[in-house]
Amino acid sequence: KVRMVFEMCKEAKGANDEMVARAFPVMNKLFQRCAAAPTLSTASTGVLLLTILQFFLDFGEAVLHDADGSLKTFFRSCLSREFSDPIVAERTLEFLIANKTKILNCFPTLVPQFFPLLLKLIASNGDRLDKKFSEVLPLMMSAGSFLPLFLSLMDLPMLVVALEKVERSSGTLIGSSLATIQKSAAPEMLLALMDEAYTGSSIEDQSGNSGSDDSGRLDLADPMFLDLLKDENDGIAAKHWTSPTISSTLQAALNSPQSDRLKQSLKMAPRFLTVYFATALRDVNNSLLCALIPVAMSRYAAMFPDKDFSFEVRKKLSDFLLAAFQRSPDIIALLKKPITDRLGEAHGNPAKMELALHLCWAIGEHGAGGIKHKDVARELFENLELLLYENLATSRLGLSQDPGFDSMGASSRKSSQARLLCFVVTAIAKLATCHNELLPRARVSLAKVARSRTSDRRVWQRACDYLGLMNEPAICLSVLGPSTAQGNGPGIVNWSEGGTKMVAHIPFYLLAEQKGPPSHDFSYTDLLPAE
Repeated sequence: KVRMVFEMCKEAKGANDEMVARAFPVMNKLFQRCAAAPTLSTASTGVLLLTILQFFLDFGEAVLHDADGSLKTFFRSCLSREFSDPIVAERTLEFLIANKTKILNCFPTLVPQFFPLLLKLIASNGDRLDKKFSEVLPLMMSAGSFLPLFLSLMDLPMLVVALEKVERSSGTLIGSSLATIQKSAAPEMLLALMDEAYTGSSIEDQSGNSGSDDSGRLDLADPMFLDLLKDENDGIAAKHWTSPTISSTLQAALNSPQSDRLKQSLKMAPRFLTVYFATALRDVNNSLLCALIPVAMSRYAAMFPDKDFSFEVRKKLSDFLLAAFQRSPDIIALLKKPITDRLGEAHGNPAKMELALHLCWAIGEHGAGGIKHKDVARELFENLELLLYENLATSRLGLSQDPGFDSMGASSRKSSQARLLCFVVTAIAKLATCHNELLPRARVSLAKVARSRTSDRRVWQRACDYLGLMNEPAICLSVLGPSTAQGNGPGIVNWSEGGTKMVAHIPFYLLAEQKGPPSHDFSYTDLLPAE
């Protein structure tokens, strides 16, 4: 009947406003009654409430009704109880997609406020709603939800584990159990976090004093558990990866067979991160990017311990970091401290070493942020030197003490070390090419590598090549110079403009020492980018 009234109001032409004015009080009373229905009611009201909400959005202006309160009531009173209902979940996503423009313009804080509840919705219903959730995901991003949303997407598999714990404890995910838990302990958690922020005192970990020997047990009143299962964004960065409770829960999850929902979340999370990062690079300003990048680096080695999931997520993180530095090279200078901290952790484990490789590449490729950042370039150069000398001092780098590297063979450790050294040597050469005042120190560093008898053949060859290039400054700048803001002058090739140049513009003195026919079988069209 509600649907019929809604359609009649849409089809009425001349008497549209009059019909809406007569129908609105009835619709509003019905909405309030359904929203206030008993918590343990077995009948689902979600679809009915969504139909009434659509009526409010379409005809609210005719009766001067602000739908903001009604929308929040739906999330708090209905969706918080019925997020695992497959029909309500799908209709909710369809409602948000259909009204995307109106929600962005009129209620921009609504979806960012309730994104934790929508994450519980997709965690409960799995990849059946994957595509629809991806369409809604950009609506969840705002200044206040930007960082918490990233952390929640990273922890989507952990959210599934927590929901399954609740399901085993209460028997169902539909009802008042989650809301009751949150109301009882969330204020204490918020006060504890405020106390820590302003006084420096640490939050007591009650889970460690429970005395339980069950490593798989998850206390339903644990603050870290509540942080995962909250319905609304509180703007507080999650800290649960430092929690012994979460660590024991993860270990228990690894020791038991993965559920279908968990397997689906492990595949969905990387796809959602792709949408998140693409939206961030397109729409977000540098201030928020500068806040996100250190958090992303800190989570590079802290995620759900599934091999395939970790590989996919680290690839997404690496692609995002490099794309962010490419978009705004100045960010490297602004984030000098967290970058140097990560370089110092390169020997910690394979994941941290992989992150250090990407950071070394970005430092060299973008000249530590550009030609104007002389001081930052010098400090980053010193950190690269330190990393180089530490690696040259010993063939093992002390990595044999780390459990992550113990699982690797000696040959794998040696190969990883050589790969790291290649990146460091390249970054030193490129950084010195961009900042000429660093050239003497770069020559000294590369000469030490070239003279080192313990150097890997690949590292030794690379150091020798760069030393040779430095004797030809113009060629060196063309080959090793930053991809942005290259200088102009004799012998300098701007490869990005190669497609518009004549062959005569190519500095043929590069081949001055070559005699006889060309020693190659390629043409310039193979080297220069196509238009």
